Amino acid sequence: MATLLHIDSSVFPGGASASRPVTATFRSVWEEQHPDGTVIYRDLAADPVPDITAAAWSAGYTAPAERTPEQSAAFAARVQLIEELEQADAVLIGAPMYNFSIPSTLKAWLDNVLLMGRTAGETPSAQGTPAVVVASRGGSYAPGTPREGYDFVQNYLEAVLKDTLGLDLHFIVPELTMAPRNPAMSELVPLYETSRMRALQDAAAKAKELAERLAA
Repeated sequence: MATLLHIDSSVFPGGASASRPVTATFRSVWEEQHPDGTVIYRDLAADPVPDITAAAWSAGYTAPAERTPEQSAAFAARVQLIEELEQADAVLIGAPMYNFSIPSTLKAWLDNVLLMGRTAGETPSAQGTPAVVVASRGGSYAPGTPREGYDFVQNYLEAVLKDTLGLDLHFIVPELTMAPRNPAMSELVPLYETSRMRALQDAAAKAKELAERLAA
């Protein structure tokens, strides 16, 4: 049975979010392809994981017998998150851009799962796992746009998910999501609609592609 690790981090619920409908489309198609599969779901807005602490961080580099009770408890919470990543056959992450970067709740999750010598290092434990990131944003930060250099979502997640954790990373980027709500962007609404529909189609297509890959 295939296991999908699905993470949402948008602070907005349901259709009020730009990323959640896209991750939901991916998940729906994935579940159609894997009716007997497992989905591990974390809504980091509704149920955030703890920020990394000194005890949680240092425990990863301390022998189990030498850990304090505080370190042991903090590390157990990290291990649960790490094992969810390691058990996944595919990872789906909703990562909206907030103030040019990822939500703090998603950063907290990454801080917890990144552990040198296990999920990171010479042989990352989840290396090669396909990961799809829905990186929605209110404007456009594509090459050639005025704010191209302000995108600290894709480059950061490439560094962490691809280069550090070793995941097989793919981005889906719904953009101009503020156009329907910002009068100054009203002329961009058609481009937003095109981007939204393309993102939904890409999510469905990617879910089918990964399902076929895992079944091969």
